[in-house]
Amino acid sequence: MIADRPVPKGALSPDLTILESRVYRGPNVWSYEQAIHLVVDLGVLEGYPTDSIEGFTDRLLELLPGLERHTCSRGVRGGFVQRMREGTWLGHVAEHVALQLQQEAGHDLRRGKTRQVRGRTGVYNVIFGFVDERVGVSAGQLAVRLVNHLVQPEDGFDFPDELERFLTRAERIAFGPSTSAILDEAVSRDIPWIRLNQYSLIQLGQGVHAQRIRATMTSRTGALAVDIAGDKDLTAKLLASAGLPVPRSEAVRSAEAAASAAERIGYPVVVKPLDGNHGRGVCLDLKDADAVREAFVVAEDQSRRGVVIVESFVTGRDYRCLIVGGRMQAIAERVPAHVVGDGEHTVSELVETTNADPRRGVGHEKVLTKITVDDAAVGLVREQGYELDDVPPSGEMVKLALTGNMSTGGISVDRTFDAHPDNVEIAEEAARMIGLDVAGIDFICPDISAPVRETGGAICEVNAAPGFRMHTHPTVGEPQFIAKPVVDLLFPPGTPSRVPIVAVTGTNGKTTTSRMIAHIFKGIGHKVGMTSTDGIIIDERLVIKADASGPRSARMVLQNPRVDFAVMEVARGGILREGLGYDRNDIAVVTNVAPDHLGMRGVDTLEQLAAVKAVVVEAVPRTGFAVLNADDPLVRKMRRVCSGGVVWFSLEPPGSEVRDFIEDQCRRGGRAVVLEPTEKGEMIVIKHGRRSMQLAWTHLLPSTFGGAARMNVANALAAAGAAFAAGAPLHDIRQGLRTFTTSYYLSPGRMNLLDVLARDVLVDYCHNPPGMRMLGDFVENFAAQKAGQAELGRISRLGMIGGTGDRRDEDLRELGTIAAEHFDVVVVREDDNLRGRAPGAAAEIVAEGLRARMAQDEVRCRQVEIVLNELEAVRHTMARSNPGDLVVLCVDKHPKVLAELESMTSSAQAGAHSGENTGDPDLNPVELLTEAEASGEEAEASATAELPGN
Repeated sequence: MIADRPVPKGALSPDLTILESRVYRGPNVWSYEQAIHLVVDLGVLEGYPTDSIEGFTDRLLELLPGLERHTCSRGVRGGFVQRMREGTWLGHVAEHVALQLQQEAGHDLRRGKTRQVRGRTGVYNVIFGFVDERVGVSAGQLAVRLVNHLVQPEDGFDFPDELERFLTRAERIAFGPSTSAILDEAVSRDIPWIRLNQYSLIQLGQGVHAQRIRATMTSRTGALAVDIAGDKDLTAKLLASAGLPVPRSEAVRSAEAAASAAERIGYPVVVKPLDGNHGRGVCLDLKDADAVREAFVVAEDQSRRGVVIVESFVTGRDYRCLIVGGRMQAIAERVPAHVVGDGEHTVSELVETTNADPRRGVGHEKVLTKITVDDAAVGLVREQGYELDDVPPSGEMVKLALTGNMSTGGISVDRTFDAHPDNVEIAEEAARMIGLDVAGIDFICPDISAPVRETGGAICEVNAAPGFRMHTHPTVGEPQFIAKPVVDLLFPPGTPSRVPIVAVTGTNGKTTTSRMIAHIFKGIGHKVGMTSTDGIIIDERLVIKADASGPRSARMVLQNPRVDFAVMEVARGGILREGLGYDRNDIAVVTNVAPDHLGMRGVDTLEQLAAVKAVVVEAVPRTGFAVLNADDPLVRKMRRVCSGGVVWFSLEPPGSEVRDFIEDQCRRGGRAVVLEPTEKGEMIVIKHGRRSMQLAWTHLLPSTFGGAARMNVANALAAAGAAFAAGAPLHDIRQGLRTFTTSYYLSPGRMNLLDVLARDVLVDYCHNPPGMRMLGDFVENFAAQKAGQAELGRISRLGMIGGTGDRRDEDLRELGTIAAEHFDVVVVREDDNLRGRAPGAAAEIVAEGLRARMAQDEVRCRQVEIVLNELEAVRHTMARSNPGDLVVLCVDKHPKVLAELESMTSSAQAGAHSGENTGDPDLNPVELLTEAEASGEEAEASATAELPGN
């Protein structure tokens, strides 16, 4: 019930609760981009929109004034505030607060939506975008706490403090300015990227095209060059050997040696660690031996090798020259940390005012670093005649550091276009001498606009992985877009950064279709990476054995440096859990949408299931294609959400309504893969506009068992459509389909036909009613073929089946009902993973469906048995069979089942050789039937020679 008058503050309970939180790392059912999904329960607050809670809107705007800019559904600035004043629900408020919190952290986000969960009063789906998932999740949690606090104040909750902690965590997690600049440039070029760790190790590009960066160090940065740059003594010697201006220097290991070196070099000198960075441990303008000895201790503490450099002190301004790919790209003058007196405030107060600049943060988190007042800074201020409590005159500059490093609080002035050409040449030569692709050359000279060789000055340091923020965000001057040449270095214009991605989804057939596509492109010469329910396969080698049809597996494939073509089997569960594991797929294949997994994760209808599977179609770009099953009305509707082209495939004959639809699409320039019946059989034909191209006879494709396996005919059509859309030549598509077999080596657990003890044994993963219906059709067709090949008596058919525990009861019963129509004897087993059911419960429901169908009218099935353990069920089913029978094993763990069948035949062989009467003494071990044995003599001449090993 909704309140009809404002509720006084404190009269309600803070009931907004997060029930579930998900992170979508790619396109998903809610958004084309990555998003956070919170399922929230408003509790009693469902009855109280914002206009009924006294002062809610004003108090929220006081804490987060940035909400004034949110347009919401009104499309104008202030639209969200209007919605709150008119009355909106608090789940919607939490969405906008989460977005605004991320904007406070510097993440420019505007994407979000809030929708009520169907059939659940007061429960809402709150979806909003994110840049970093940890920041996004934290923003959602803080948003809920803030909304509850505004409803009823929470003890100990201080929003400004909470916001400060949130921003501090966000800054700590966020990329630094250098990494951000490179990523922004990569995104502008449509180069995908993956964060490989919680720091700054990033992969740009996919598969074989991938490059890596860590801050400004790239895949092309030589390890030897980094070592040389880290050794300041060696760097100086190499530069000097090339005739480049460098200070006189010596490497020492003791304070006394440092003092002696300073005497030889001549005062004043600089003492710094051999392998330091960020200006740590550098002591400048040392004028006597005691100062050198003290400085040695400071420098040694920052040197990993315990070696310290003593070099002549070069006076002048501090310049950083950035060299990328051997060319100068930017120059910045670095001014040491300082404050400027105003005649009113002390040095300490001026430092506080300077550090209050929102551009200043800790370390490299922001474009400027806060000034740290340490003992060295106090001493330097004292040398200039001041104490921290003194008030310097107006306009007086008080230095707080001698070095101009940004990491010590310095500022930068862009001088890119002021440098003299001679100085530019010197800096570029220095980078070449060290061998760095990205180098920071530190110049000390009176003026970068005058030749260093004439005015004096030297290169004091060469830096690997130089920071970019002094160039991208100079304190004074124009920013330089230096990320462009870095990305040019890794991805020269015109070079690819992405590998083609084919995503395959559907209720049935997606695994086999994925394998067919991968086989076709393997034959062309590609290194194919594939995800499937069996694992991750790289170039036909199983590298990870697991159910790998989710987004994490997809990212693993795209990280593999050998992969130049990716085929992703995309399961419903992965889409609902995390979305896709990439931003888009070039080709999406949808085989069908049938009732399976219903009643799980909020998917209760076929239409909802189709919407989930349509995510892969929505992820097709304008240049891509969706390969859609025109025979399935729900799949056919997916063309409306496809930005690219469509390739149709269909088993329907000419003259049918579906074929008329396809012909109409092709007349308009569309593409399709269809069947054309002829006297010799069915011909697969690819249509493109008004062109028709014959591909192959269906009965000559090994995977179709002479055309008996109609599901594999459909899978072959889908695979051919995907390959054609991906640009594969017709002869390569034809060769791929004609050499793809359902052998255990190419398609484990999918239609593996074996000869075991003179029985035809079919091993398949079938586990749902739609799959059983297709498998039953195959059994009928295959049995008819066998009967026609020889004078055989009635062939008995034995089936071992099992239902998955997390399916609905009606789905399990239907599985048994369908099996009863095709098998004489059915043995019902159980999966190892019961998925929430009691032992034997799922098997009993399947058996109920079998018995109910047997009781209705005369069907083939005459006996039902329950043997829960899979391997025991296999042994029992084989024991019930006779030579010549057809045994269909619908398995859960196919490797164990295949090993068991191998063991049976090996035992029989051993018994035969020992003289036992076990049957035919010439039986071979378990072997895959050839296409000729499976499909008849017609296939023998054309297909047998194409089998691997023949």
